[in-house]
Amino acid sequence: MASSSAFFAFCLMLVASFVAVMAIGLSLGWKLFVVDLMTVVSLLLLALLKNSERRAERAIQLKLNVIAAALLEQREGKTHQAHDDLKRAIGIEEQV
Repeated sequence: MASSSAFFAFCLMLVASFVAVMAIGLSLGWKLFVVDLMTVVSLLLLALLKNSERRAERAIQLKLNVIAAALLEQREGKTHQAHDDLKRAIGIEEQV
């Protein structure tokens, strides 16, 4: 959702409201509301970014582990379970 055009429009509207509230000179309550809303959105985006980073690191580590196991099996002259895991990890079977 964070990469959608609707979310971008929401963030753009939020920034525009911040500028409008500051330019018009509304009360402190409105200024704090807009600033707090921007802070919440920033924290949510930070959490989303960290979560996707962690999932990508886990996927890379899984693939590296499977590649290492397949290389070890190949060196020992066997190609059984690790070879099948390697195919699944790198998506050889998922050709479109």
